[in-house]
Amino acid sequence: MNSARRCSALFSQICVSSLEGQTGRTPGPRCCHAGPGGGGPGGTCGQLKPRGAASTVSAPVCPMGSGSSSRLFGTMAQPDPYTKESPDQDSEQDPAEVDPDQLLRECQQVLQRRPARPHRDLVYPRLGAACSHKHNPVVRIMQWNILAQALGEGKDGFVRCPLEALSWPERKYQILEEILSYRPDILCLQEVDHYYDTFQPIMARLGYHGSFLPKPWSPCLDVEHNNGPDGCALFYRRSRFSLHATAHLRLSAMMLPTNQVAIAQTLHCRVTGRWLCVAVTHLKARSGWERLRSAQGADLLQSLQSITSHSGGPTRAVLGAVPLVVCGDFNAEPSEDVYRRFSSSPLGLSSAYKLLSCDGQTEPAYTTWKIRPTGESCSTLDYIWYSHDALSVEALLDIPSEEQIGPDRLPSYHYPSDHLSLLCDVSFREEPHRLL
Repeated sequence: MNSARRCSALFSQICVSSLEGQTGRTPGPRCCHAGPGGGGPGGTCGQLKPRGAASTVSAPVCPMGSGSSSRLFGTMAQPDPYTKESPDQDSEQDPAEVDPDQLLRECQQVLQRRPARPHRDLVYPRLGAACSHKHNPVVRIMQWNILAQALGEGKDGFVRCPLEALSWPERKYQILEEILSYRPDILCLQEVDHYYDTFQPIMARLGYHGSFLPKPWSPCLDVEHNNGPDGCALFYRRSRFSLHATAHLRLSAMMLPTNQVAIAQTLHCRVTGRWLCVAVTHLKARSGWERLRSAQGADLLQSLQSITSHSGGPTRAVLGAVPLVVCGDFNAEPSEDVYRRFSSSPLGLSSAYKLLSCDGQTEPAYTTWKIRPTGESCSTLDYIWYSHDALSVEALLDIPSEEQIGPDRLPSYHYPSDHLSLLCDVSFREEPHRLL
């Protein structure tokens, strides 16, 4: 498998605002996803692509991510990620948007010699009458730990994953392909260490506004040729939401600050006129830290209760708590105390992915499956929590089977992260106390 791929013309245009060549042909989709709410192209899922096929792309090479000095968007002025003042308000001059369909096709062309991603269907729980209609369209939310590049190549030790499969010049296209295939209205990411040179410029040109908060002591900084610290990122579609407020939170435990962070944003839906608070977080990893994760979760819940309460509402006219969605890699199985904290919180939160089970009460068997030198790990660590009294889950992206994931587990040539992306469509419930 040759990792020296060439960037698409449109991708290069976003990178350096100049084209030096055009792509020659447009391949068919590598994987298709059906369902309403802004999904990808229609059709059937393609077969695995041959690894030895010659590429016809003639656009210039983008030497992105090979070192801290090699940046795809180096010509674009980016804010300092360590400043206390974060440019989170909507820009008065939004960047010129690009066609997401064209960019998706060009990602697929770059990846034509890689196997297709596992096919995943949208599942409709149908626990009651659908709340979605033309005046109340679904809000598509994606949650994903994308695997920090420095950790994947330098620290995590995926013994069954070839190092070539983790090369950033291709893996960035796989990540973008996944996002473009589902077109979320809200995107919550963890382990982002290419925010300023990759995700912020690309997502801005796709019509999103982004916010980023790095870990204070990111393990990425211990890796030679790193691209800076990893952290959480939250994006929302500017055509669907406007931003009211952003809270950048450093999580505490036993009144002491920790290395984990969260972002919470209060958004106003331009279509429904409703308010929504969205939070993204990444709790402490590894066994032995269960009490710390529980304390971090308690601290986050307390902050979110203040943000979404009557006194913390967007305006004085708000008559109730703002509906809440919390996405994250909690690094905790459902048996842990932090999970119980969230499921029993006064905020009235439910885990969306329980609705995939027959009884509606059981989480998926796994959201991450990896093999490290210490052994194989198959765990449920990632969640989308939502206010069940104010929001209704209309659809969920299913979990790939063990056969689809493959014997070498994740990450791999056909999937760019050790965590699966989660996706759900939610709609606002029509209730008398709805926010106006």
